[in-house]
Amino acid sequence: MSLFTRSRQLPDRDKADAEEGPAPDVPSARPAPDEAAKGDADGDATKGAPDGDAAKGAPDGDVAKGDADDGAAKSGTDDDVAERDATGDTPPDAAPPADAIPAPTAEHPPAEADAPDGRGWRDKYPVAARALAWGTTGVSVALVVIALLLPNQMPLITPGAFIRIPVEAVLGAGAVLLLTQLPTPVPRRVAAVFAGVFLGLLTILNLLDIGFNEFLGRGFNLVLDWILLDDAQSYLEDSLGSTTATFAVVGVVVLAVALLAVMTLACLRISNVMARNNAVATRATLVLGTAWIVSAAFGLQLSHLPLASRSTVALVENRVDRVKATMRDEREFAKVAAVDSYGDTPGDQLLTGLRGKDVIFTFIESYGRSAIEDPVIAPGVDAVLDEKTEELRDAGYAAKSGWLTSATYGGSSWLGHSTFLSGLWINNQNRYRTVTASDHLSLTRAFKRTGAWRTVGIMPGVTKEWPEGKFYGLDHVYDSRDLGYKGPKFSWSTMPDQYALTAFERLEHGKRHDKPLMSEIILTSSHQPWAPIPKMIGWDEVGDGSVYGDIKKAGKDPKDVFTDSTEVREEYGKSVQYSLNSLIDYVVKYGNKNTVLVFLGDHQPLARVSGNHASRDVPVAIVAHDPDVLKRISDWGWQDGLRPGQDTPVWRMDTFRDRFLKAYGPQPGSEAPNSGSPNSGSPGSGSSGSKPSGSKASGSSR
Repeated sequence: MSLFTRSRQLPDRDKADAEEGPAPDVPSARPAPDEAAKGDADGDATKGAPDGDAAKGAPDGDVAKGDADDGAAKSGTDDDVAERDATGDTPPDAAPPADAIPAPTAEHPPAEADAPDGRGWRDKYPVAARALAWGTTGVSVALVVIALLLPNQMPLITPGAFIRIPVEAVLGAGAVLLLTQLPTPVPRRVAAVFAGVFLGLLTILNLLDIGFNEFLGRGFNLVLDWILLDDAQSYLEDSLGSTTATFAVVGVVVLAVALLAVMTLACLRISNVMARNNAVATRATLVLGTAWIVSAAFGLQLSHLPLASRSTVALVENRVDRVKATMRDEREFAKVAAVDSYGDTPGDQLLTGLRGKDVIFTFIESYGRSAIEDPVIAPGVDAVLDEKTEELRDAGYAAKSGWLTSATYGGSSWLGHSTFLSGLWINNQNRYRTVTASDHLSLTRAFKRTGAWRTVGIMPGVTKEWPEGKFYGLDHVYDSRDLGYKGPKFSWSTMPDQYALTAFERLEHGKRHDKPLMSEIILTSSHQPWAPIPKMIGWDEVGDGSVYGDIKKAGKDPKDVFTDSTEVREEYGKSVQYSLNSLIDYVVKYGNKNTVLVFLGDHQPLARVSGNHASRDVPVAIVAHDPDVLKRISDWGWQDGLRPGQDTPVWRMDTFRDRFLKAYGPQPGSEAPNSGSPNSGSPGSGSSGSKPSGSKASGSSR
């Protein structure tokens, strides 16, 4: 029924109302201004719209007019009617009568169009509204493109990396266009939400990759590395303070949630714009798709990068492959760890060449090849190594040194420790758990098996229970709680190296024993962030460590050091110098003719110090007073002194155990019992047997 017809019926309705009696007092459905009151005074019974027009049924307040030529009733402007007829929205004859429109109340506030001037803010500020719409769409597109093209390594993030055509965007646009053909927008919107969540997660994983590549030299492992996030928080607390670390953690959580939300909103925005502008979106998608195909076919490049990108597809494929490889590696490594060339060797055939010696295995935190060869770091470290070589020689000691390739980089020191001592390539947490839960013979346990040594561990970096001590065959473990330290922490390091060595002398080495001592010592003062750094003091001044309070206060702030790329390298070098001075001075002061020292780095420092393409090599050295100890390794090709040369052989760290056990086991012609046992001559096969599993693990972690 048209408005014209309804307006002609109004007198009858008024008559009926008059017959029924006066209506109760109710507020007017739509309060009319002065024009409406004037219309009522003129006897226009059909007026009830705010502008005083007759029987309005359109938002613009056009008068319901009777057309003398065709009798057609109109509501709103001709353009409005035409637009609504074309789109199928609210046909003119469906508009409610003026007196049926509810009055504005607290529950039903007036719409924008009911503002005093009859216009919303988009009508008032069309240029600003248009700019906002275009800006929102542009930002949405930019976010999606960045998410699809973001590299997972910091050096690869360049402007040219984002000036490419991602095939994933073209395929996604095509999917949206197909979904717009459906009668309901629900599937399109659901697909946009899933796409946004996917892009948000992809961006989070790429950011994790960037962080892990910067600190550990490898990407984030979806299966194994979640446990390391807790270590990252602890590291931030030690480096930047608890308050800064808390804000950083909160910021990371907020960023993750924001990425998921913003990416989802961006995909919804793009989807809605494409649906409203289907023809334009179709042409743009065809152009981009054609450009991608042509670029891929001709290998077109921009800034040395392919213009046709499929990086997201490649990254997803790589992550899936890494997850599969990790799961497969766990099963295969368990089989490898169960085979041990020295596993059944009797104790009386092990380490016969070191009987009666006090053997000390020492790991120096982050002591890598860069400390000896980097032009900024090396001068100071090399000078200390040369000086300490002379001091050892003057005290009757000799040394040989070489290189080992660590299974880890930038962190996760326990992987380097277990690789060195087990003879297996331990480059991820699954392998570490597998080997430490097994009966595989570690180098330190070999000493225990002989029954000829007391075995102890000095672990200042261990702050809670350490069940792995059983795997390493240690009779007693002294962790940070057992060493009696009363001084301050130095960032991550719980105590200075000189104090840890003093505690070792007091608790074990300086005491009388029925057996010689085999000890494993972890020195932590060279742990990042390399500020503040302790200073060498008189050994009789160390006491309970309280003296280090003033030394720490005089040191540098880790925040200032870590943010300066040059200073952080210099301070790293100084921390290594301190650790070397502490260790060698200890040997010179407290060692004797039966002392044998084996010391090495567990891994290279992070890329910020060692460089983006640094090797994973670390120095290793053996120091002994007895010439026969070094004579047994004369065929290793190692360099004399504490500083290995550039041409000194480089071995994988997992080969050291078998080489060491062979060198210091029964020798041909020796009087050791059962010296002809086949086990004593088989370490080479054991070390080569661990190589295939090591290479597989290495591939799965990249």
